[in-house]
Amino acid sequence: MTTQPDLRFPFSEMPDFGDVIEIADGLLWLRIPLPYRLDHVNIYLVRDHGGWAVIDTGIKTPDAIAAWERYFSGPLAGATITKVIITHHHPDHIGLAGWMCDRFDAPMLSTYSTYMGSKVISLGESEKQTRSNFDFYISHGMSSEGAGIVAIQGNDYLRRVGELPDSFLRLVMPDILAIGDRTFRVVTGDGHAHEQLLLYCEDEKLLFAADQVLEKISPNVSVYASERHGDPLGHFLRSLRFLSAEIPSDTLVLPGHRRPFYGLHSRCRELEIHHEERCDLIRQACAVRPHTNAELVPILFPRELDPHQMSFAFTETLAHVNRLVRRGEVETVRQGDILINRLSGQA
Repeated sequence: MTTQPDLRFPFSEMPDFGDVIEIADGLLWLRIPLPYRLDHVNIYLVRDHGGWAVIDTGIKTPDAIAAWERYFSGPLAGATITKVIITHHHPDHIGLAGWMCDRFDAPMLSTYSTYMGSKVISLGESEKQTRSNFDFYISHGMSSEGAGIVAIQGNDYLRRVGELPDSFLRLVMPDILAIGDRTFRVVTGDGHAHEQLLLYCEDEKLLFAADQVLEKISPNVSVYASERHGDPLGHFLRSLRFLSAEIPSDTLVLPGHRRPFYGLHSRCRELEIHHEERCDLIRQACAVRPHTNAELVPILFPRELDPHQMSFAFTETLAHVNRLVRRGEVETVRQGDILINRLSGQA
């Protein structure tokens, strides 16, 4: 999706891998590589008493570890990490949390959902759970071949996330977190990840937004087999409205990917419009005839998708369907072994 022209970007370019940009005194921005189409995650360091607090760590891959080693022998040589703050449980953010904590004997700080969610996923899936995932995709119209590939995508988590520390410091909204001479209000958002951690510094109008609000791209919002009737899109939209109501529009947004920007309220509204347009596409398709979720995917994502992208596209399409079901505009009914989506009241 495109960015509205009224967003302002204080940095025209992102830092090259291996370089660091100083956003403000005692606030650094760097990037760690990812093995995906979205090829990086943003990492922020905030000067703390006795060193630096790091916000997110990157994924557990040899390339990411090598990138950190280059930072610690280059622009961050001699730096000590005092706190490892993790915004949410996705591998690109939490993957090297344990590695970083061990290296510096530093505590991990996160929400309860982030720590325990990662712990649970890291236990691995039983054969029953894998079968349940497979049946979930099949019931929504995916082919057996496609479901067999996509159903095991979650197993990739075990390779991408290192073992977490045995304990952590829980952050809860509206806690106040002190990092050096700065204080941050703990804010949490939902939809993209359960209880995603955001940090707001009122004195300097800085918001570490994680993946809740990104420029140019929309964070993935998905329904999974373990919560198949959930409404994460509703949670996501409510979180956007909360940010618009609670955080000033002229705040500098420091996102988990791509560039920092000004224009929080505008971006939140743009994301709302984006998702409503996708709901419109589903309504229009179902007005013609009922559709399975699999049939709706190419309507919302009209491009060729690899298995990783298909997993996200399929579950995000279902998030829009479930939102429409909650609103009473669409109903999901069983037709044999398959679930179809039709406009409410449509025979």
